[in-house]
Amino acid sequence: MRFVIVTGMSGAGKTSVLKMLEDAGYFCVDNLPIQLVKKFIKLIDQGNQKKVALGLDIRSGQALKELDSVLADMKRTGFCYEILFLDCAPEVLVKRYKETRRNHPLSGEGRVDKGIELEREQLNFLRKKADVIIDTSHLLIRELKTQINKIYIDNEKFSNFFITILSFGFKYGIPVDSDLVFDVRFLPNPYYIPELKVKTGNDDKVNQYVMSSEAAVIFLNKLQDMVAFLIPYYISEGKNQLVISIGCTGGKHRSVTLVNELSKKLQGLEYGLKVEHRDIEKDSL
Repeated sequence: MRFVIVTGMSGAGKTSVLKMLEDAGYFCVDNLPIQLVKKFIKLIDQGNQKKVALGLDIRSGQALKELDSVLADMKRTGFCYEILFLDCAPEVLVKRYKETRRNHPLSGEGRVDKGIELEREQLNFLRKKADVIIDTSHLLIRELKTQINKIYIDNEKFSNFFITILSFGFKYGIPVDSDLVFDVRFLPNPYYIPELKVKTGNDDKVNQYVMSSEAAVIFLNKLQDMVAFLIPYYISEGKNQLVISIGCTGGKHRSVTLVNELSKKLQGLEYGLKVEHRDIEKDSL
């Protein structure tokens, strides 16, 4: 039997994930009182359920502290379980709560960010035990579903470290969530070539023009080496995602090309990888 405990920050997508798992044939139970977890396990262990998902989080209140000993007992008796922890950046969680106009479970009449901070402290022991951590800060629902399918349906190997490579235009501002920012405005600009001006870095002719520059090739190779060097150190410091932003003037030609080429270079690494072109359509608008 595959037994998955779905937990994490309120607003990070636990309800959506449980629905995805239920659609995939998992028997799902959400917000079960901690005191009933052991009885629940005995019941399903005696039944014929092959895939079970249990949602547990801060809604358990003070009883959440008892979960640590419950998990220890499960491990001691040889009952196998996995923990999926859904995380999300504080500023994104605040925005989601503002949009839904819901109160955070721990904020009461106070500020949402204080409730989020307190929740993170109380869930830290579960995050440390997690087999899989998915940061949903920049994931669309369909992208989250793809990740869930890979791990819990297709049984593919999953890394808790996720890389986002993002192209942008400096005239539209640097992405605020960037960890590493690179400026490729030193490369020849396809914008000044009439037949390339209306195209983007996703077009072969623009790609070939940009990558025909020796500087572009050298820059790409050095960037690949640096990213491969940095990732283990980020992981050792507890980071579970890295946002690499590459910018040119409008975010349409050079940055798009370099992002696409870097993603090809990083395909061999055993980490989650996502490509995003933030400003690619803005010039046309």
